[in-house]
Amino acid sequence: MNEQHAKFRSMDEGTQEDWEIIGRHFMPFAHALPDRVLTHLKLLDGDYGGFPIDRLQHSLQTATRAHRAGESEPYVVMALLHDIGDTLGSYNHPDIAAAILKPFVDEKLHWVTQHHGVFQGYYFFHYLGMNRDMREAFRGHEYFEDTARFCELYDQAAFDPSYDSAPLEFFEPMVRRVMERPINSIYKAVGEAA
Repeated sequence: MNEQHAKFRSMDEGTQEDWEIIGRHFMPFAHALPDRVLTHLKLLDGDYGGFPIDRLQHSLQTATRAHRAGESEPYVVMALLHDIGDTLGSYNHPDIAAAILKPFVDEKLHWVTQHHGVFQGYYFFHYLGMNRDMREAFRGHEYFEDTARFCELYDQAAFDPSYDSAPLEFFEPMVRRVMERPINSIYKAVGEAA
């Protein structure tokens, strides 16, 4: 295959033709993002980390609970992906999930994702010698209650081995719809032009 590539050695040498070539590659790559995200989510399969269910089942159970409670599609996708960072961000998994979701969800869902780790700690930090009330540092923030609610109703409750979670295939179309076009990105205009 004779694939065209940009010819510059540094970006300051780039030409309009170079960036047109790069642009033609960008959109197919960007449209395949849901596939890459779903593939990465599958890495959580079989990874128990000592929990009663593996991390993929926890993600599916969290999303299923949110879906069955009537949450919006972006909310359900956030619930599905909230722990996707566990594989690469052992010490900051919420930041990874929040970075993946940021272009596709509103400010509230992004904040919930980014801060759910501290809020989830209310249920177990004291068993690790940590302060379970770390979330109190955010008391008064407009999304405090939303994040506490997410953890209480969906995240901390989603470790039941007997729960009938929907399979990943059920959520795939939702992930594709939510990630179809960015709503919060400096590259939003590029996606709209395609």
